[in-house]
Amino acid sequence: QVQLVESGGGLVQPGGSLRLSCALSGDILSNWNMGWYRQTPEKQRDLVATVTTARTTNYADSVKGRFTISRDNAKNTIYLQMNNLKPEDTAVYYCNAPSRNWPWGQGTQVTVSS
Repeated sequence: QVQLVESGGGLVQPGGSLRLSCALSGDILSNWNMGWYRQTPEKQRDLVATVTTARTTNYADSVKGRFTISRDNAKNTIYLQMNNLKPEDTAVYYCNAPSRNWPWGQGTQVTVSS
């Protein structure tokens, strides 16, 4: 049974940084392209960053140049380094494999506020 567990969120001031982690169990991370998503109560869940099995990365325009997605296949974990955070980055962040749509984890709350 596949399980995704996100962690690393918190409250941070504008301009600050956070590093999110997503641990996969029940499958082999190296087999899959992975992504980070975020959702606010007012919006649908949006894909903000992806990393392929070949480690090619892609980003939504809103986070390009500020966020970095990476993967550690040995740890079955992906990461999202978020720098220069803005209030509009406030959301619950989730990970998943875009082609698999595994059951969603609980997500991790990121709040950017002064």
